[in-house]
Amino acid sequence: MSIDIRVDRQEVFVELEGKIYVEDAAVMRERLLPLIEQGKSHFVFDTHKLNYIDSSGLGVLVAIHKRAIERGGGIIVQGLQGAVKELFQLTRLNKVFEIR
Repeated sequence: MSIDIRVDRQEVFVELEGKIYVEDAAVMRERLLPLIEQGKSHFVFDTHKLNYIDSSGLGVLVAIHKRAIERGGGIIVQGLQGAVKELFQLTRLNKVFEIR
């Protein structure tokens, strides 16, 4: 997995690439939660290079989303395709997050 994080004022742009498994989800959580504690609340996740994400990775997205909403923000997910898009539809997370 590769995770590229860029912060622009209140928005956090996160580009995910490759496959996200349990250990990758822990890294993602460790890198993103401190940004919420610093006051960031708007996240844009670019997933067009993401091939796979397991339930722990989805759990991190839900946790980030919940905390961001508490601070008046949320998550936008863009670039969903293939198996990752199907997983978002199957888990109905496409109804939870704003999808572009």
